[in-house]
Amino acid sequence: MAKNTSFIRWAGGKAWFVPAVQDMIQSIQFNNYIEPFMGGASIFFSLDLPNGAYLSDINGELVNTFIQIRDNLGLVTEKLKTYKTDKDSYYEIRKQEPTNLVEQAARFLYLNFYSFNGIYRVNSKGKFNVPYGRRIGEFNYNRLEGIRDKLQIAEIVERDFDACREYIHEGDLVFLDPPYAVSSKSSDNDMFIAYNPTLFSLEDQQRLADFIDYINEVHAYFILTNAHHPEIAKIFQGKGEMLEFDRTCNIGGKSAKRGKIQEYIFTNIPGVTRKEAE
Repeated sequence: MAKNTSFIRWAGGKAWFVPAVQDMIQSIQFNNYIEPFMGGASIFFSLDLPNGAYLSDINGELVNTFIQIRDNLGLVTEKLKTYKTDKDSYYEIRKQEPTNLVEQAARFLYLNFYSFNGIYRVNSKGKFNVPYGRRIGEFNYNRLEGIRDKLQIAEIVERDFDACREYIHEGDLVFLDPPYAVSSKSSDNDMFIAYNPTLFSLEDQQRLADFIDYINEVHAYFILTNAHHPEIAKIFQGKGEMLEFDRTCNIGGKSAKRGKIQEYIFTNIPGVTRKEAE
């Protein structure tokens, strides 16, 4: 868990994008911070936020984990420390379906840490099914205490991104990282690879474009990361400055293809260019 990034491993996480965001926002002063696709919330944790923050996601387990760390960290870590880390124990814990919210959060953290590549994936029945990852070590519990302190300024809610409009006002900063996440180069028809149980479709992308129209209407700032694909460029054309970024893709096992991929970044922050954002 690197300093000033997320405390969990999350597919499509934006720790790599932290320096660019810090450069992009240095010319503005913003009020509240809103992140409607929370994920690992690397950008939130990297910023010094003097005002309030609003974090949300449609992943209920993820949202509950953030809330329990903020409100009940002692109970979460107490439970987490009772789990054994061998392979058999991992699969036994993976089968569990706790109803207690603290235990749910502890299980989520455990599975995220010890699962293969930290991928969050569920089957058609909504059951977590990522295999054991043979990871050595344990949580940095001191780091979790820092996370708890950081989350004290945040309201954390499970909801669709479009329901966040009421929290966005003039001068706020909205960071948008929808679960697209990467464009496929193997087939023009195979546009997106989704790492969450609900595919973020082209219709959802259009809803997101409408959401950005609202952000512009209320004179708030936004930064959007998205798939590098002609349809995305078309949908978000004219919504703000369009930038292109290269990054390294680290999702998959040893046999997976890894390398540089491109992503689009859109923003309405005045004066931001590709050179300034890199």
